[in-house]
Amino acid sequence: MEIKIYHNPACGTSRNTLALIRNTGIEPEIIAYLQTPPSRADLRQMIQQAGLTVRTAIREKGTPFAELELDNPALTDDALLDAMLANPILINRPFVVTPIGVRLCRPSELVLDILPLPQLGPFTKEDGEAVIDADGKRIKTND
Repeated sequence: MEIKIYHNPACGTSRNTLALIRNTGIEPEIIAYLQTPPSRADLRQMIQQAGLTVRTAIREKGTPFAELELDNPALTDDALLDAMLANPILINRPFVVTPIGVRLCRPSELVLDILPLPQLGPFTKEDGEAVIDADGKRIKTND
């Protein structure tokens, strides 16, 4: 079963998402997108399949977003994609691709909507938030 995660190991959300995938018993293809960014066509397709716009798929925090003036509303999708491919840190993370769909998994629990197999056991995120109970069921929050 092919699952891909565009991963940044320095990102807690990305690490939690990877751990949730692994909690199904699947070892995904891990793409270190900072070193190996997706092609322009793949990036555009992932953004579209995730139901996002190019602008909403850009990461601002900890990136050269402000210096590059990417908040300029006159910039086209192509210009934004150019910036993302030239500076992969601008690609928001983690994108996950499964046979069920594509998601930008922020928060990490969004990956649960597109995983083809159930969780095998409990899961607690790095910050201590319990997400999956001992029976492999999602814990409902009051949010």
